[in-house]
Amino acid sequence: MARDLEIVLLRSFVTAVRAGSISRAASALGQSQPALSQQLRKLENTVGSPLLLRSTTGVSPTRAGDELLPYAERILSLAAQALTEAGRALTGHCGVGLLEDLAASQLPQALADLARLHPGATLEVLSLSGDARREAYDAGRVQLVLDEAADVPGRPRWTVRRPLVWAVGQGVDLAADPLPVVLFSGPCTWRASVLEGLEGADRRWRVAFESNSLVGVLAAVRAGLGVTAVLPGNLEPAMACHDADALPSLPDIELGLARHPRTEGDPLVDAVETALRRMV
Repeated sequence: MARDLEIVLLRSFVTAVRAGSISRAASALGQSQPALSQQLRKLENTVGSPLLLRSTTGVSPTRAGDELLPYAERILSLAAQALTEAGRALTGHCGVGLLEDLAASQLPQALADLARLHPGATLEVLSLSGDARREAYDAGRVQLVLDEAADVPGRPRWTVRRPLVWAVGQGVDLAADPLPVVLFSGPCTWRASVLEGLEGADRRWRVAFESNSLVGVLAAVRAGLGVTAVLPGNLEPAMACHDADALPSLPDIELGLARHPRTEGDPLVDAVETALRRMV
């Protein structure tokens, strides 16, 4: 008998990974923890592999979970878009300014899927520095900006909290004293979060590598230079930390979306905003 991936089970899995906790995911979905746990076990039985590592501090995806996650996110996004946009042709241009870490996640794929549903529309995804992003926003080239809430133009239209997770380089000794860390060049709120977490846990650390880009940070971790903090969507399977007690917990970050006031009522911008909110 063919095995089917049920949408409700995929939604439970994606929500649990994003929340980093069964209890937070259950609250977000309006379910009880036992009910959500049962759905997750059912999905694991369907896939044939454990998908989540469970610990006292929360949950994180296994290797099989990391492999399933982008497919699950894309299936959910396509299903939502198909229901929302069926029978409606969208046209025009919508520019989206994304934080680099979000531009490297599944968000651009979701937007590309939306553009495919509406061949008369043009979507433009830009990953720009703060000043360049603000200039593009003021000029009307970018209609939507999704970034850290404190960095979006004006007051965010809505905000959402996302967890940071540890990425560990191959061969890195998590008990090393001092611990080698890979950091985003300052000033950076994530850099501060990593260092505050380590100092709060009385862990000595040393900077092994710094970069002002996600590409550089991930390259250093792949090279085994140390540990860093990333969004779950940017965590490569080989970098997952499977010892939840070896490193201190990390804080959530607050993402926010700004929308240019001249785009109110624009159907294409409405659809893109809806897609972004679903994905984050």
